This record gives sequence, structure tokens and C-alpha cells, in this order.
Amino acid sequence: MTPLPFGMIGGGLDAFIGQVHRRAAQLDGTARLAAGALSIDPKIAKDSGAAYAIDDDRAYTSVDEMLERESARDDKLGFITIVTPNHTHHPLAMKCLHAGFNVVLEKPMTHTSGQAQEIADLARDKGLLCCVTHNYTGYPMVRHARELVRSGAIGDVRKVFVEYHQGWLATKVEDEGVQQAVWRTDPAKAGLGGALGDIGTHAENLAEFITGLRIESLCADLTSFVHGRELDDDAAVLIRYTDSMAKGVLTCSQVCVGEANGLAIRIYGTQGGITWRQEFPEQLTVSPLEGSPTTLSRGADGLSEIAELSTRTPGGHPEGFIEAFANLYLGVIDAVEAQRDGREPGLLAQAIPTAGDGVRGVRFVETCVASAREGGKWVDLDPA
Repeated sequence: MTPLPFGMIGGGLDAFIGQVHRRAAQLDGTARLAAGALSIDPKIAKDSGAAYAIDDDRAYTSVDEMLERESARDDKLGFITIVTPNHTHHPLAMKCLHAGFNVVLEKPMTHTSGQAQEIADLARDKGLLCCVTHNYTGYPMVRHARELVRSGAIGDVRKVFVEYHQGWLATKVEDEGVQQAVWRTDPAKAGLGGALGDIGTHAENLAEFITGLRIESLCADLTSFVHGRELDDDAAVLIRYTDSMAKGVLTCSQVCVGEANGLAIRIYGTQGGITWRQEFPEQLTVSPLEGSPTTLSRGADGLSEIAELSTRTPGGHPEGFIEAFANLYLGVIDAVEAQRDGREPGLLAQAIPTAGDGVRGVRFVETCVASAREGGKWVDLDPA
């Protein structure tokens, strides 16, 4: 097939997550980076374009120039990926959608739920895609876990424990010029949530993706352990789910010394439980009410169709973070081509995180902050 051309805003040579997106989108040969406004620094923008094999006349030094010129081309971009700091997501996504481009947007979606809803509404009104990159939902064993829970394999869900723990912000590294820390700890750039917005939204989305449950209300305790830090670097949240007896516990922290990317989830139902850990993504432990726990492995026989479609290599040949990201892009590409061809999207497209997921993620952050400011009061999460 001819690779689908796409563009990128941000993600130049000096960026981490942009490199991940670029490699993931192109991993399967189904897309190619054809244009970009890759940095606000004109030299980095041009140097990055050359390094990424983008034609010089499509390596732009401003977003407005990129959208104007790309809109006029016959070989229109299939989508534009936005990998810039949080405070820029809303204006950039709105510009891209107004210009008629599908959007892939980093999380958290925006600073406020009102902004997030504006993006979701505009995408819907224009018939365009907006995918929010909750990339951990791309792991094959996460997708298999979703199939198990939603098929009733563990019965009715009673308890959900989800956590995401890191240690890289245990000291005030933002004062040492660590750029990834500088903007993440600045309310003007990161928004209301620190660790909560950065990694807590991943935990919230992972629980929702697997269980299908929606948060009804929550009680949150947010802490800034590092002196002088304005945003939370640690959070603990109790959760009640809509139309369910299930209760949840979510913790996220960036001051847990020794932790790298400790995202993990345990779900317990009336007939069993499941456990998955991101640092061991190939395995899913299933514990039936009667019988012994079983560890399922990616690539093994008998897994769900979506898990098989999300797998590239036989079991024993590890797949990981980039491949999970790439599975989201396979879904995006299928959704864009289905839109273009007037057909129904396939299973991979049906599994991608949507603008609606992004809106709920921002509302989750806002509700946690509201609860914490009231001393841990239970607060309802707006279901709209």
C-alpha cells in the first residue's frame, strides 16, 4: 500500500515524545512523515526536517504557514500529530481542525474541559478524527484484558486498583534546567494537574479502557512534596463508578524514588481477577475464582482477535512501548482511510482513544483538584 502522508507540529530533534510518535507512526510502513512545523526555533525546524527526510519546502517554520500551504496541496496530509506542551494543544488542534485536518493529540488534551469539549465538538461537526494518545491502550495484553473483562470472564467488577509511579521529580530538577520538568511543573504550561495530569490521566484512561466503567464521583488527596513546587507531584484518589457496585483506587506519583514507569492495574470481579504491569507488558495474569492463576503471554495461541492484530512478532521476541504506540497509529490510519473510502473502520480503528476519552481525562483532573481543595470532599464528575 502507499504510505499515508502525515504532518507533525513539534517533535523536532530536541524533543523526546516527538521522536516516539514519528517512529511509531512509520513503524509498519503505512504512514510517512511528509510535512512539519517541528520547532518554534526556525533553525531546529529546518534541521529536523532535513534529518527526518522531509522535503525542504514542507519543513515549515510556522504552523500557520504549514496549514495554509498544506491545505492547498492535492496530496493532502491524512492527519497532523501535535506533540507540543499542554498549553498549546487547544489553539493548535482548533487550527488544524478548522483547516480540515484529522488530528492526533498528545494528552492531557487541554488545560480545561471547556477547551477539550470545543475540540471534540469541532471534530464531530466537521466529520474529522481526533485521537488522544493514551498509548498504553495499544499494548496487546491490555487489549486482551479488555476483551476478558467485557466478556464477563471475571464476572461483575468489584474493585479496580490502578497506579502510575515514577521517581524522576523527587528533587526540584526544574530549577536545574531540565526542560521536561520545567514545563510540567509550571501551571501556565501544564494546567491544573502536575503528576495528576501528566501520568494520572494515563492511569484513569487505562482503567476506563479495560473495564468500560465511567467515574461517577471521587475523593482526592493531592500533594506537592517538593518544597516550592506549585503543582502536585503525588496524588491518591478514591473512585465510585456509575451504574456499578465497583469502587476504584488510583494513585500516581513522581516522587517515588527508584520507580521508572510503574504503571500497573489490578481488577477484581465476582468470578476472578486480572493483573497487568507496564514494565512487563508481555504478560497478563488471570486468577479465576476456582483454580490456579494463569499467566498469559503475548503471541500465544488463543488470545482475542484484537490482541492478535496488535502483535507483530512471535512470542518470545519482546515487543514494547514503541509497538504499543504504533498500534494506535495503525488504528488512526485505518480510521482515516475508512473515512476516505466510505467504509466501516476495522477493529484497530475502533480501539483508538477518542476526543471523548480526552474530555473525560481533563474532567477527571478538574474534579480531583476540586475535591482536594475541599479537603478531600467527595465530588461528582460531570458525565457530559
